[in-house]
Amino acid sequence: MISPPPLGSGAAHSPRTVAVVGAGSIGIAWAVVFSSARVSVRLLETDDTVRRGALGEVDSVLTALFEAGLLAEPVADVLARVSMHDSLTAAVDGADFVQECVIEDIEVKRELFAELDRITPPGVVLASSTSTIMASLFAAEIPGRDRCLVVHPANPPYFLRVAEIVPAPFTSAEAIDSARELLTQVDMTPVVLNREIEGFAFNRLQGAVLREAYCLVRDGVLSASDLDTLVRDGLGLRWSVIGPFTTSELNTRGGIRRHAEVIGPVYARIGVMRGADDPWTPETIEMVASEIEQRLPHATWEENVHERDRAMIKLASLLRQFENPLAQAPTAASTSPL
Repeated sequence: MISPPPLGSGAAHSPRTVAVVGAGSIGIAWAVVFSSARVSVRLLETDDTVRRGALGEVDSVLTALFEAGLLAEPVADVLARVSMHDSLTAAVDGADFVQECVIEDIEVKRELFAELDRITPPGVVLASSTSTIMASLFAAEIPGRDRCLVVHPANPPYFLRVAEIVPAPFTSAEAIDSARELLTQVDMTPVVLNREIEGFAFNRLQGAVLREAYCLVRDGVLSASDLDTLVRDGLGLRWSVIGPFTTSELNTRGGIRRHAEVIGPVYARIGVMRGADDPWTPETIEMVASEIEQRLPHATWEENVHERDRAMIKLASLLRQFENPLAQAPTAASTSPL
């Protein structure tokens, strides 16, 4: 959305307590998301140095959000909901949901989830923030595996307010529903995957773009900075308003079916060139087209194109008020060595 309400400005919910295990960047981000939505956060960090600075990191992010008009309460009121702990038992005491944010290591997660299963009541959902590791790889052997799943946020989740819920084959429907309910409560949009798959959906999409980006730079087609410019000022802006399927629907008169007919063969040839002979099937095209058409707000193609254009114009108007320092950052050649 272009003009989101301040965090925590939605309807009141019943009190909840979430344990966030790990105070790295994702743990800090989750603490911001939960606390700004009036959820109590019990933050665990066993590293003394990281733990001493963790609340300051939360404060810093909350302050930036408040100054941007994106926080509905004073920073001190939100920060008061976050408590810091140095033991797992203390952190999960009283929590009705656990969000794990430790390193990307299967063995570490396997040991941690076994311990979480042992010390928390059966109704507490155990969720991992992992970007790539399926829950079936680290939770399959524990007695309470039915309450284990992945809740992988886009990073940072206090800005990119979507998270994918990835259940394992053994995850219960109740655990999925609990994760979906919590994300909705804290102003996140949950996307539930129908099955486990390595990399989940977010990173598979990101990986597909990165694979082609590296190839284009490697083959001398364009520079890395120009590639970033194309995505930042082109695809990225468009996708912030509508996704790739709706883009296909509205970029071509005749919609997705016509787009696939005209452009599909080109993408298929590019795929073969990159070693991926996996063309779009008529059945998949029809399934996608039918779903996207049902979700469009207006009855005609022209009306939906006008709606897209109005949203993009509004976004462009907002963005013109700000400069992007990363887009204008000096090159390595123009900076002094550190």
